[in-house]
Amino acid sequence: MLDTLGDLKRTKYCGDLRAADAEQDVVLMGWVHRRRDLGQLIFIDLRDRAGIAQIVFNKEHNAEAHAKAEELRSEFVVAVEGRVLRRQKANPEIATGEVEVMATRLHILNNSKTPPFAIEDEVTATEETRLRYRYLDLRRPKLHSNIELRHRIVFEIRKTLDGLGFFEIETPLLTRSTPEGARDCLVPSRIHHGQFYALPQSPQIFKQILMISGMDRYFQICKCIRDEDFRADRQLEFTQLDLEMSFPRQADIFDAIERVMERVCTLVGVKVQRPFRHMDYKDALRRYGSDKPDLRFGMELQEVTKFFEPARSALHFEGNVQAVVAPGAAVWSRKQLDELAEFAKSAGARGVYAVKVTAEGISSPLEKNLGAEGLKKLAEAVGAKAGDLIVAAAAKEQVQHSDTSLGVAGQIRLHLGDKLNLIDRSKWEFLWITGFALFEWSDTEKRWVSAQHPFTGIVEEDIDKLETAPWECRSKGYDLVLNGNELGSGSIRIHRQDVQARMFKALGLSDEQAKHRFGFFLDALTYGTPPHGGIALGIDRIAMLLAGEKSLRDVIAFPKTAKALDLMSEAPSTVDQDQLDELGIAIQPETREK
Repeated sequence: MLDTLGDLKRTKYCGDLRAADAEQDVVLMGWVHRRRDLGQLIFIDLRDRAGIAQIVFNKEHNAEAHAKAEELRSEFVVAVEGRVLRRQKANPEIATGEVEVMATRLHILNNSKTPPFAIEDEVTATEETRLRYRYLDLRRPKLHSNIELRHRIVFEIRKTLDGLGFFEIETPLLTRSTPEGARDCLVPSRIHHGQFYALPQSPQIFKQILMISGMDRYFQICKCIRDEDFRADRQLEFTQLDLEMSFPRQADIFDAIERVMERVCTLVGVKVQRPFRHMDYKDALRRYGSDKPDLRFGMELQEVTKFFEPARSALHFEGNVQAVVAPGAAVWSRKQLDELAEFAKSAGARGVYAVKVTAEGISSPLEKNLGAEGLKKLAEAVGAKAGDLIVAAAAKEQVQHSDTSLGVAGQIRLHLGDKLNLIDRSKWEFLWITGFALFEWSDTEKRWVSAQHPFTGIVEEDIDKLETAPWECRSKGYDLVLNGNELGSGSIRIHRQDVQARMFKALGLSDEQAKHRFGFFLDALTYGTPPHGGIALGIDRIAMLLAGEKSLRDVIAFPKTAKALDLMSEAPSTVDQDQLDELGIAIQPETREK
């Protein structure tokens, strides 16, 4: 027979008990984490969100409570009345280890089936099982800690931006479809037959309209939905800090975000230095092969194409060759070099060319192509010392107006940095990337498309290149990077309707198409739009990095799998035919492979 809670009131969280609470009477509530029956004594570890407290049931002191404790099993929900006592021998492994509670009364509020996995930080259950029983997975202390950290991150963001004069304003979840890159998630309207709402990929247009509305400084912790391919750091629905300012200099936006990140990082004991470093996009690609470079280690890229020119036809490569110097890797075995070559090919390299520099000399299979003197000049040019390994690579695929060798070499750099333990995990290296290209070439559409979104501002001296040389146009966009991870991106926006019209034309949109997609926004631009700009940061990604996790799913309460499934609620699911008929929707047989 289960007990009722009645008027019983918890006086303490289990994890908050300390030596100062000794000799006090308490009421604790939570889940049975572990039970140990020693006959006369029964010990249970009682767990709530604050931690664990040890409860003692002594048959000699209270036979009734002891008898009831014999019924307890893992994950039973109980309330315990008792007195806090100092332990004879403290347990330093838990925060409450100096005390225990001598139970005087036990209330069994609910029982539990045996869980499919132990409620511990380290579990052997698969991620699929953990997500199917997410309500149990979330009881684990590590996930509890992650969710609490996420709460505190959002709380610090709100406090900081309120202090800087920002208004938190909600924007609609049901809007019109205005394709911004990924596929829209559509919601059929029952009232307006045959028409659809779209869930927002971002509040982009609405936050710009808020600037037109004179709100001056806006922010929002908002849900965004993008129907795109998944990976560890991407979800169908995600949360972002969205921010916009009127009459800003780029520096004003940077300052606001740096203040936010400074406050947020203190939550994990990290002190960051403001202002953050800046780097031009082209410089980042040239030096690190990435627009989100990890600055926690060096090993910069060096172009070595001229040294490989004599062997271009023999090695069958196109484009440029980039190299990195891996310190101490000259001792790598043939197996390690083969594994490196396989990684390089998976990263898009035609091949990887390794040169060992030792005290005895320089050795490489390239000697037959470049000659001993050529290898010597290569080693001197890249500054390789005895014990170093020179790793060079060319890209397999070439892209118009782009040096694909940089991206390939950038991935090799990160791989080597990890394998050689060169990355200083204690560092928190923030970086602003600026000077992005306004357009990028789409191989699928065979045309220039917006690199960010069609409202990104254009560097003034490049506006006249929109029609003649779009690949040379620079945007007023910027990204914030932390330890090789893009936290978010933003830009100063286009606020003039004449420039916006030229941008649409450069993207191949006719006046009719632009009006159909963005008509209400284009109308708004004609009513005195102030200069404005903003940024959006991924809350999930920030929480993931600060929590030291590798997957977004470990900092989101109810995440989707890599196949966009919610295993706990079994979503998506089929719906009744009556619902489909009401909406006028017919399901066609699937004809393409997923």
